[in-house]
Amino acid sequence: MAGETLLKSNIGTLKGVGKVRVELFRKLGIDTVEDLLYHFPRRYEDRGNIMKIAEIVPEESCSVLGTVTYPPVNIRSQRGVRLTRSLVKDGTGTLEIVWFNQPYITSKLALGKQYIFYGKAKKTSRMQMINPTIIQLEDMDKECVLVPVYPTVAGLTQAVIRQTIRQALDMLKDIEDPLPESVLRKYRLADFGESIRHVHYPKDMESLEKARRRCVFQELLEFQLALLSMRKQDNEAAGIMFNKSTLTDSFIKSLPFELTDAQHRVFNEIYTDMTLPKTMNRLVQGDVGSGKTVVAVLAMLVAAESGYQSAMMAPTEILAQQHFNTVSRLLEGFPFRVALLTGSTTAKNAKEILSGLANGDIHIIIGTHALIEERVQYHNLGLVITDEQHRFGVKQRALLSRKGNNPDMLVMTATPIPRTLAMILYGDLDISIIDEMPPGRIKVKTYVVTEDYRERIDRFILKEVGEGRQVYIICPLVEDSEMIDAYSAVKTAEEAAAKFKDCRVGIIHGKMKPAEKEEVMKSFAEGSIDILVSTTVVEVGVDVPNASLMVVENAERFGLAQLHQLRGRVGRGKNQSYCILFNQGSSEVSKERLEIMTKSTDGFYISEQDLKLRGPGEFFGTRQHGLPELKIANLYTDMNILKEAQECSERIYRYGYLEKEEYSRLKDRVYHFYNLNFGGLL
Repeated sequence: MAGETLLKSNIGTLKGVGKVRVELFRKLGIDTVEDLLYHFPRRYEDRGNIMKIAEIVPEESCSVLGTVTYPPVNIRSQRGVRLTRSLVKDGTGTLEIVWFNQPYITSKLALGKQYIFYGKAKKTSRMQMINPTIIQLEDMDKECVLVPVYPTVAGLTQAVIRQTIRQALDMLKDIEDPLPESVLRKYRLADFGESIRHVHYPKDMESLEKARRRCVFQELLEFQLALLSMRKQDNEAAGIMFNKSTLTDSFIKSLPFELTDAQHRVFNEIYTDMTLPKTMNRLVQGDVGSGKTVVAVLAMLVAAESGYQSAMMAPTEILAQQHFNTVSRLLEGFPFRVALLTGSTTAKNAKEILSGLANGDIHIIIGTHALIEERVQYHNLGLVITDEQHRFGVKQRALLSRKGNNPDMLVMTATPIPRTLAMILYGDLDISIIDEMPPGRIKVKTYVVTEDYRERIDRFILKEVGEGRQVYIICPLVEDSEMIDAYSAVKTAEEAAAKFKDCRVGIIHGKMKPAEKEEVMKSFAEGSIDILVSTTVVEVGVDVPNASLMVVENAERFGLAQLHQLRGRVGRGKNQSYCILFNQGSSEVSKERLEIMTKSTDGFYISEQDLKLRGPGEFFGTRQHGLPELKIANLYTDMNILKEAQECSERIYRYGYLEKEEYSRLKDRVYHFYNLNFGGLL
């Protein structure tokens, strides 16, 4: 099969990829062989790092060359899980090895024989390695020492992904380069075919770095070209020229609090944009609790007064509900109708809301992804607001804006990004920053503690509840796992109910139905739950001014920016609030990271430190912080490449190079991937 034809062919044409696996790959956004090749590893296992058992560092991955001194045996744990145990020695110490639900391991290991075991060790009564990979000594030369680890979904193993990618690479003898020779020379970039092979199966660290730089450059170049294309379209399109407002002054005077200077400044920037005959595309960054919502309401008021509708899209139903409550309360007494549309809106209510949007009876609609569904038609959409932009991709933002005729766009985020990075990242947006907190906010006192403090913290929880306040306990897992040694919400809630018998304990997590989550959050907000055990589902959630204590279990498992967001759930009332971070990690890095939280409440500083410390792909490379849809680039460590890609994209655009034949493959990729059509949105 010719290279280009194979690239565009469905992944189901590859051997071993049947209907079930096609659907699993589709969940990862992989439909074609080309999509598969662009599914880059999120990290690599360095299996060549062989250590002595005595030198093993707990919680760090390594390889051990050892002799099996105790034959593997299958047993059942108290919870009914099948375990396989064995002992390995290397002359410096003994390592216990445990596998879960893999009874066939007994046939893979022979007593007295040497093997290489790769995995992460932890210290119990002795050093223990859980579910390690077994490498036969004679296979070590054939093994890729740097083994790729890919983003995946349940049902799709790393082995299947590796095998499928290797098969595709073996079939593709020549891969045509999307970048012209002139760009490769100017920016000293490796050949694409060679790079794509080495990024999946590097020979060594040098070949990986060279291949990765090439793939990162291309990804960032495509993204920058997409942003330039969107900005060009926005600049060329005639925008709405909203009328001068007569209501905003009376609205500001009606507020029970004074706006900060930063809020006044940012609203003036928005107001100037809205009253000019161009389409507004503005990013509003502001720390948790800085008052972005009030600024958004002012913008909606300007739109409504001019006869236009506003749509505000939030990433979760909980946040959409909170915005609806806030906006409805703030606009009480003004002649504008506000509605809420989410996935759990009843059919009867949804029908009425859809009718009100279509005929213009509803002036402001707040909701989730439901707002961009095909069935939703607007009468006169003039302003689009997306909240927590880092949870939406470029495509979703574009889909909502297409519901109107060049509506103004306001993007809000509480994930602070350093301004220089934001200017490059959001190249299609003007940037406003609310860099001042409302007066009267009491700084949340933050402490990092170990298990030694457990009883003391339990007493503190009882003290806070006894004084009429409420507590969050955050866990990294929903349910207990034999594979991951970390606190789960389900078990923690059970233990909290038993430990704090006089307290009302509630639980909320992502596996619950939307209606159940709404009910729990409502109960907590109303004060009928004292202690709420939760996963990070409350990271962006309902404001509960009475909540004064946030306890985070396994804080080392969270990103700093995420911990900062969680901490923002408390400190919203008049009482002194506290954030207790339990560090169950043993590494120096986890200690260093968490100490940053005790020293600063500046989200921009914390965000920057998070980007520095978490490593490639960790901060932006997960769905949780997925801005934008980058698969390999890291927007902190790859800043130099990002600047080069930006320079290259500006040259390409300035001189119209995309219209040249040699740039045709690059142009096709940009317009296809970002849903663009020759400088405009499809």
